[in-house]
Amino acid sequence: MLGLRVIFYTPSMDPLIKNVLSAFLPENTLDYFDPLDIERTDTTMKISLTEKNNPPTDKKVRFKDFQNITITDFPIRGRETTVTYRRRRWVDVDGKTIKRDIPLTASGTKLEKEFALFLKEES
Repeated sequence: MLGLRVIFYTPSMDPLIKNVLSAFLPENTLDYFDPLDIERTDTTMKISLTEKNNPPTDKKVRFKDFQNITITDFPIRGRETTVTYRRRRWVDVDGKTIKRDIPLTASGTKLEKEFALFLKEES
């Protein structure tokens, strides 16, 4: 079977699509990120999100770059699931790098927080 790939071209999204996506993502994820790409094969589900261009400061800043963070999440329909967060970084007038503090993983892991707690309880 061929894989399914959905690419999102605009940050504005139909409320139905937003509700469906939010069911599969950690709570409040779509407050900070817009969906970029979803790729599904017989064995994997890869979700890519881009941080919204909303600097966490009132200072004048300019965009610096993206930093990708990929974490393992709960399996979706029996498929190994990874979520890649494209985190934005900005630079202020003093040259200081600024990024939003959004805790994505359980401490010391590359696992989504709820998934890490689930695995800990099961062992």
